[in-house]
Amino acid sequence: MNETVNPDKVEVATPVTPVAPKTHRLGKAALALALAAAIVVGWQYVENIAPSTDEGTRPSGPPAQTVRAAPVVQGEMPITIDALGTVTPLATVTVKTQIAGKLMSVGFEEGQLVKQGDFLAQIDPRPYEAALAQAQGQFEKDSALYAQAQSDLARYQTLNKQDSIARQQVDDQVFLVAQDKAAIASDQAQIDTAKLNIAYCRIVSPINGRVGLRLVDPGNYLQPSDTTGIVVIAQIDPISVVFSTPEDNLPQITARLNAGATLPVTAFDRSNVRQLATGTLTTFDNEVDVTTGTFKLRATFANPDGALFPNQFVNVRLLVNTLSGALLAPNAAIQIGANGSFAYAVNDDSTVAVRNVKTGPADAKNTTILSGLKVGDNVVIDGVDRLRDGAKVSVRNGAGAASQGPPPANAAAGQGQSRHRREQNGAGGAPTPAAGAAP
Repeated sequence: MNETVNPDKVEVATPVTPVAPKTHRLGKAALALALAAAIVVGWQYVENIAPSTDEGTRPSGPPAQTVRAAPVVQGEMPITIDALGTVTPLATVTVKTQIAGKLMSVGFEEGQLVKQGDFLAQIDPRPYEAALAQAQGQFEKDSALYAQAQSDLARYQTLNKQDSIARQQVDDQVFLVAQDKAAIASDQAQIDTAKLNIAYCRIVSPINGRVGLRLVDPGNYLQPSDTTGIVVIAQIDPISVVFSTPEDNLPQITARLNAGATLPVTAFDRSNVRQLATGTLTTFDNEVDVTTGTFKLRATFANPDGALFPNQFVNVRLLVNTLSGALLAPNAAIQIGANGSFAYAVNDDSTVAVRNVKTGPADAKNTTILSGLKVGDNVVIDGVDRLRDGAKVSVRNGAGAASQGPPPANAAAGQGQSRHRREQNGAGGAPTPAAGAAP
């Protein structure tokens, strides 16, 4: 069955005209071309229109770094040992009474310098003087008995020859004479003891030194068993310093002493700045302390001005030996890298080269160079933080800075910090040299 289509009811759809994407793409292309043209025009302006830089004045690399340098010199290097020591008197005496008695008087002032034999104190001598008189009386009595016994013995011997007395009586008289003679000897000993006690009543200084504070006042009854004593005397001139050093230093010290060398010793104050006195090493202990691995030494100092005080703590510097003709470089020039010590040497073309160095003994200013540098080499002592092997440098030591002297304190401190950073970071601040050429 055919359906009839009503032309009045047919809906015709209005076609939608799509926006051509070509127009959008053309806009983007035009914008890109405009930007490219602007870049080309700008480049041409820079190259052709803007004033050009002279090729001879254009920098070919980074600017030269300003540094300070000092030469490697030849000189003497003292080999020293630093230690802490205690000032120890060569003799310290606590003056005590040797007899019992009342302290009558003292003959010193606290802190006074005394000599051996000077009067210090007086003990009441009267009891001992009375004992002396008694011993002398007994001596006189026994001497008379001894004389009488000898006279009787002579008569008995004469009668014995005449056969007028018994032999036993003669023998008994001989023994009586011997007894009286022994009594006299005992009496003489009593006399000597009493005289000695009287001498002990006057107390004198046994050594030269300085007396301390008085430990007992006059009027007290003293006995030999007293522990405090009357006063303490310490010998201060000469005086000694006892200090300790590791046992590793023992061979070189003994070798020098056995060779007859005199080893100087210098004593500094607690801050290790002011020199107090100079002396010589006298001796050392006969054993090593197993708990610390050190051994003790004694140095003797002349101390006329009293700069060294008993029991004072001091810094000690012992000069063991002196290296002559050693290569010396400032301490600030020596850097520590991952592979050891190195230094920056300034070449003739104002560039620096990394030199591996082997170091020896050092002091407060210089370090001994065993290998890696030679006399006359200029080494950088300030401004090494950003250096690289082959970098260009400009050496500016300044009018007031001597190139051969040690760096100033702040420069040395800066170099010490740089070396510390290299130790911590494996030469992170230093260049990473090629294999075989850098430390």
